[in-house]
Amino acid sequence: MGKITEAEFSVICEAIISDRASICKHNPMGSEEETLLWMLLGCLVSYLSLSEMETPCFKGIPDANTYREAISNILRRRMEPDFNFSRYFQLFNSK
Repeated sequence: MGKITEAEFSVICEAIISDRASICKHNPMGSEEETLLWMLLGCLVSYLSLSEMETPCFKGIPDANTYREAISNILRRRMEPDFNFSRYFQLFNSK
């Protein structure tokens, strides 16, 4: 099972924020926050090499809260050491 440190998670979040405009322009799937959280989820799935069985599935249309919950569930089992990842979510809902 892949693990992630706060430093690694921070780099991923900051890269997404720095590419915010491009990500949202090329993926107009919902609100800006939803799009950025969707991108973060995708990056974590890839970075942590999650199997198909470990990758979250959604019923209906996911929203920002759905993505935050999925990201939280992934991180709770894979942080090394534990860190306060929820504070990074604020980066995605402010300009």
